[in-house]
Amino acid sequence: MTASEIRGALARLRRATGLPVAFGGLVEYGRPRIRISELSGTHTASLSSLAVTSGNGLGGKAVALARPCAVTDYSSSRHISHEYDAPVAAEGIRSVIAVPVVVRRRVRGVLYGALRAAQPLGDRTVTAAVEAARDVEQALVVRDEAQELLAAARPEPAEDAREGGAAWEQVREAHAALRSLAPRIDDPELRAELLAACGMLAEPVPVQGGAALAPRELDVLSWVAAGATNAGVAERLGLRPETVKGYLRSAMRKLGAHTRGEAVTAARRAGLLP
Repeated sequence: MTASEIRGALARLRRATGLPVAFGGLVEYGRPRIRISELSGTHTASLSSLAVTSGNGLGGKAVALARPCAVTDYSSSRHISHEYDAPVAAEGIRSVIAVPVVVRRRVRGVLYGALRAAQPLGDRTVTAAVEAARDVEQALVVRDEAQELLAAARPEPAEDAREGGAAWEQVREAHAALRSLAPRIDDPELRAELLAACGMLAEPVPVQGGAALAPRELDVLSWVAAGATNAGVAERLGLRPETVKGYLRSAMRKLGAHTRGEAVTAARRAGLLP
């Protein structure tokens, strides 16, 4: 999860809940604590860079239990420990909710929303805060999948494996999956890295008549090369089967191919596919 993803989640949390203050941070790698890195609607910097240990305070309790936790009046609550009362008081917040961001049963971060008055947070507010955290979790799942595929795509296969073999087929599947994931990535840096990984496997050159394949044509052809049927390609790319056929026909025309197999072969010879 990047700083931009946290900022976006905090903005959504404030819009959805109406809470005037939101802040959050990531669990530090190898340490049982979070570091508050992003603030929204705050009046001071008292919470900035605050390290919250698992089990301590409201956020630490949310990390330890891996579930949302809330208090009506932070400083007087008997349900949390009070190691962080000073920075909380300096910011002037009282009613607080902390929602963990959980991916694959591991807490990756915490989002907070707060009021400057001691009043209960209703079910609607709690639900909206949880939904904001779920959005971040989905983004992280996609990001994790992308990074795993990047790792699979980076190894350079043996030269004699290019014409076949299980290892090279795995690389082809990774190539197709990377291209499918790219449109779902909001982070421009990660999206560029994904497409760069595709470029590591193939060096695109113009095809017949100097016309290059369109991105969606190449997406479809990537899955065809990996052995997917038109219906399978449609499911993976979120397209209608008829749309897949249209992209495939267009790619075949540009490649001067008469069959799916000829199109894949021509694309590989042109350096468009691994």
